[in-house]
Amino acid sequence: MTEHLVRLTVNGVAREGHAEARMHLADFLRQRLGLTGTHIGCEHGVCGACTVLVDGATARACLMFAVQANGHAVQTIEGVATQTGLHPLQVALSRHHGLQCGYCTPGVVMTLMELQHERAGQQITESDVRTALSGNLCRCTGYQGMVEAALEVINGK
Repeated sequence: MTEHLVRLTVNGVAREGHAEARMHLADFLRQRLGLTGTHIGCEHGVCGACTVLVDGATARACLMFAVQANGHAVQTIEGVATQTGLHPLQVALSRHHGLQCGYCTPGVVMTLMELQHERAGQQITESDVRTALSGNLCRCTGYQGMVEAALEVINGK
């Protein structure tokens, strides 16, 4: 099978690798670039574990082909924390027990980062957070801790 050169910016760094036309972005990130924080769950775009940001918008990396990301900016969970520490959403999720096994956590964080960016400077409600998280399945936490963490960080409380 023919492989294509995929050039993209991942977590602010120019990266490239070869991918078959049918290779999903999640597999490309994990297998070609060694970024294993993007989890693969259902492979149907339902669970949200593979959620990444592509040009600032959430995308299911299990549904997007790597070649479609060519020339775009991708942010994965590995690019969320800084040298000075975890992102405030990550800290709040821990403090509010919004994570347990951690499998859904990368997708949840990326989803909440998009919500934070989209609603910057605006107050959000519990309903806003629950709607945003409706595409992220978690079997451990019951979501309340996730909601409380998002409200705290995005509303600045």
